[in-house]
Amino acid sequence: MSDYVSLSYLDLVLASSFLVLNGALSVWLKLGLERKLAVASARMIVQLLLVGLLLKSLFAVVSPLLTALIAIAMIILAGREVWARQDRKLSGIWGFSLGTGAMMFSGVTITVIALTTQIQPDPWWTPRFALPLFGMVLGNSMTGISLSLDTLNTTANRERPAIEAQLLLGRSKWEAMRPFTRRALRTGFMPIINAMAATGIVSLPGMMTGQILSGVEPTEAVKYQLLVMFLIGGSTGLGVLMAVLGSIHRLTDDRHRLRLDRLTQ
Repeated sequence: MSDYVSLSYLDLVLASSFLVLNGALSVWLKLGLERKLAVASARMIVQLLLVGLLLKSLFAVVSPLLTALIAIAMIILAGREVWARQDRKLSGIWGFSLGTGAMMFSGVTITVIALTTQIQPDPWWTPRFALPLFGMVLGNSMTGISLSLDTLNTTANRERPAIEAQLLLGRSKWEAMRPFTRRALRTGFMPIINAMAATGIVSLPGMMTGQILSGVEPTEAVKYQLLVMFLIGGSTGLGVLMAVLGSIHRLTDDRHRLRLDRLTQ
């Protein structure tokens, strides 16, 4: 018999009272965060309710076309978030397509490999398995890619004299950008490294906790959580590397000149 316990709306209201307390503290301390907390909470509630209804219908239909359309919509929305989180971004279509393309390639590739070789649902694109897994991989890749691109573009703009001095000394664009490339890559990798280091000691991940609360054996939940963390780490690393190298290529030209005019002001 499953130990799954159904939650009532009253349970959710009681849990949300802690967030209301945070808003009250923001007002009292004059932090100015109460409006952002309210908007973010309302957005989360609406989004999750709509997603719950959508996934319920999608799971009942089991359509490869609908599953692909939902995955494409997730990629576009995640790409928009990557673009919006950068203070200095590439101008034109590059600003959106670079991060989105890197995230799509890494996320889709690793998710499809996991579905076809490890999880193996029948069919492999079953939305009940494919979409939640893809969402976790995509969300974490989005964070790493947005941080790395923001770091690279901001640093390149701030350190323009140092980079151009290296280029004048005969260094190639890759050599001149190497210190800033490393900084951007480290920044992009840091969230997933911190998450892996703290998992199991400082925190129990959301997926594992949810499985345990729904009655799954802890050892089985651990195996699935390890699989997901490995996939997230691989996708984040690949996406960050592609995005950073692509941005460096765009910020320079074939004559090894720095092209900061390709950044938005």
